[in-house]
Formats: sequence, structure tokens, C-alpha cells
Amino acid sequence: MAPATVQRKKVCVTGSGGFIASWIVKLLLDRGYTVHGTVRNLDESKNRHLREMDGASDRLVLYKVDLLDIESLRSAIKGCDGVFHTASPVTDDPELMVQPAVEGTRNVMRAAAEAGVRRVVFTSSIGAVTMDPKRGDDVVVDESCWSDLDFCIQTKNWYCYGKAVAEQAAWELARNLGVDLVVVNPVVVIGPLLQPTVNASVAHVLKYLDGSVKTYANAVQAYVHVHDAADAHIRVYEAPAAAGRYLCAESVLHREDVVRMLAKFFPDYPLPTKCSDEVNPKKKAYRFSNEKLKELGMEFTPVAQALYDTVRSLQDKALLPLLIS
Repeated sequence: MAPATVQRKKVCVTGSGGFIASWIVKLLLDRGYTVHGTVRNLDESKNRHLREMDGASDRLVLYKVDLLDIESLRSAIKGCDGVFHTASPVTDDPELMVQPAVEGTRNVMRAAAEAGVRRVVFTSSIGAVTMDPKRGDDVVVDESCWSDLDFCIQTKNWYCYGKAVAEQAAWELARNLGVDLVVVNPVVVIGPLLQPTVNASVAHVLKYLDGSVKTYANAVQAYVHVHDAADAHIRVYEAPAAAGRYLCAESVLHREDVVRMLAKFFPDYPLPTKCSDEVNPKKKAYRFSNEKLKELGMEFTPVAQALYDTVRSLQDKALLPLLIS
């Protein structure tokens, strides 16, 4: 629960129908907040999971918003004490990723400044942190690390490039406009879906279970439970002393570890057993620090539980067949 000193007020959540954002909305409603949620359209089938949340009938208002249209943002943010800016494209198409992410963020910051909000919490990404070929194995990844933009361009990793430059734009505008900004940098977020469709990070788990891939990559990634990612956003919003960036991660796993955990829980699925790269040395997990969030009282859900919860959610939503031997 939030500190007793925090008064329940009104906040805006951009992209409220998304994976992390839906959980942020749920936790905010559970904690007594009134929420203005922005969505790209007001289609009932896409937003039913939001409208059916406890407290939504009284304390959730959905706004049709185009992040590139600052007027629509002004309507949603007006009267709010805080903003959670989670909306962002998830693609490696540079035209669809970079300009919308950056301009959308700038518009949110400007509208928030005009509305005099208390604090903006911006959802950045591990993609804005770790893409740096010069980082040595002995370096502990923390909030001081930034992705190398030139390297992102060279490798055509437009998602990481877009998230990094969008976060940089947010920091620049926060300084220029006098906005109290705090940033959360989640890693790969998994866990139960509230929205009706599979998002990119959960699809990363689903592909190992539905037979669509026959091998796993020689790669490592960090993971965190979606409940923890949402909780982190609210913690940094509510903590008066919160400042800067907050790396939100529980564990770093090699893909082999991921499929082995899944096989332990769900052995009946056609999980891959071989690596796609059996020539090069096995990639090593990098070290990271999540101490800043732990200092705010964060207790992370073990990644094994997060993987289990992901699959059970996919089964419950009939997005993955329930196999019982």
C-alpha cells in the first residue's frame, strides 16, 4: 500500500490499454485514485478490460488521444495531479518508432507543464540503458548507464534508439519547463495479461511454447514481473524523494534458462532444446543493480513465478492451448 501521507488524487495514464499501463491503472484504482486513461480509440472490445476493473465505473474516464495532437492530450491531463506516460510504439521500423515516440513524449511533457502536474513518471526501457558495445563485463548496469546512439543506428535497433532519444527529450523538457520527472526503465516485462491481445514481451515467451521456434538464441535478457513494473511506477510517483531513473529488473537469464524453466513447469509443450548458435561461447548474464527500487521498499517477484504466471494467463485467455498429458 502507498504511504499514509499520500492523498488519493487524480492522475492521467497514457496508453492505458497497454500491458504495463493496464496494470498501472488497476493498481491505481485499487489504491483509490481517479484515473484519466488515454486510448487510441474508444472501441469497447479493446477497452473492456479497463472498464471492468474494480472502481472503474466511478473513477476511470477514458479519452481518445493522439499523442501527436497536443490538444487531445491537454483535455486528458487537465485537472490531474500527475501523469504516467507509458504510451510508446514498440517496433523496429524507424519511421513508426522514433518520431512518434519523441514527439509524443514532448507533447506529454508540454501538456503536463501547462496543467501544473505534481510529477510525471515516464516509462522508458532497458533499451535506453544497455546498448553499449564498449561496456565491459565487469561493469554493473545501473541508472547511470546509457545506450550508445551511434551503435543503435549502426545495428538498426530503432526501438532502443527511439526509447533512448525519447527519454533524453523528456529530461531536456523537464529541465526547461520545470517539470518534476521520474523515469522507470523496465527490462523485458512478463506476467499475466489484462488486455485481450498478446503484446511483444509476452510473445517472446509464447513463441517457445506454441512450436513456432525450434531453437533458442544464444542471448541473455533481464526480466521482471508486470505487477512489479506497475508497482514501481506508483512507488516512484508517491515517494516525495524519488528522483532520476529507476532500473526495474529481477533477473538476467540466458534463453536456455528460460526454456528450461518453462519445461519444468509445462513439459507438454514443444519447447526447443537446442541453441541456434552452437559455435560461439555461451553468452554470460550481465550484472545489474535494482537497489534504487529496493530502497523504496520494492520486493521483486522471482522470475520463475513470472514465467509461470505468464503461461497460465495465456492458457486462461485461450491464447495458448491447455495441454495435459
